[in-house]
This record gives sequence, C-alpha cells and structure tokens, in this order.
Amino acid sequence: MGTWATDAFGNDYAMDWAQDLHEYKTLELVETTLDNVINSTEAELEAPFAAEALAALEVIARLQGKPGEDDPATVEVDEWVATCKKKVTPPLLEKARLALDKIVAESSELRQLWQDSEHFADWLADVAALRARVLGQDA
Repeated sequence: MGTWATDAFGNDYAMDWAQDLHEYKTLELVETTLDNVINSTEAELEAPFAAEALAALEVIARLQGKPGEDDPATVEVDEWVATCKKKVTPPLLEKARLALDKIVAESSELRQLWQDSEHFADWLADVAALRARVLGQDA
C-alpha cells in the first residue's frame, strides 16, 4: 500500500475509494464500506478494508461539519460532501463506532502495519481524533 500520511486519506486505498464515492448520490458506499469491516469474519481485518473504512469515517465527520485537515487529497471529497443531501443517522453512527473498534483492535492488519512503523503513535492519535469528530467523544 502506498502511504504518505497517517490521516484517513494518506494512502492509495483511501484515495481509490474516494474516486469511487463520486459515483454515488447516497451514503450507500459509506455504509457498505463500514459493513465490510463490521461483518468481516476473517481472523484478521485486512488493511485495505480498514483503510477504506477510515476514509468513509472521514466522510461521515465532514457530513457532520467536523472535517479533518484540508489538503489537495480531500478537495473532491469535500465537493461530494457539499452536494450530498443525506443526513448521518444514529444507526450509521453505531456502524461507525463498531468499525472504529475493529480498526484499532489487535486483529487489525492496518493497526499491525502501523505498529511496525515509527509513526504508530501519530496514527493512533489521528484515529482517536477521527473518532472524536465522528462520534463526539474521546477515544
């Protein structure tokens, strides 16, 4: 996986997912992406699913008016968010919570990859900040 930052859109999987987002007018892709993580029956949550879910979670945060840092990678996502007429519902927020829990669990391949890097603490901090923006609570 090409990775250049610890934020949700700092990798190839998330950027590819963001391009696909523009094909949707609803939150279907966001919800399906979270479902892929929540419903995974594999012993280890695969990194691509976790990376895409973090991008979906960032979209939820932006839909709630709580965006992360802007960068060139988020311009198209912000345009999609600006045109999205759908609201974030309590059931979607529950899926967000469940997905976040699985992404940071020991059985998450993405967590393991970051754990093996010198940027693990930064990644954990970014995920905790995303959790706070999405769910309005501390990690």
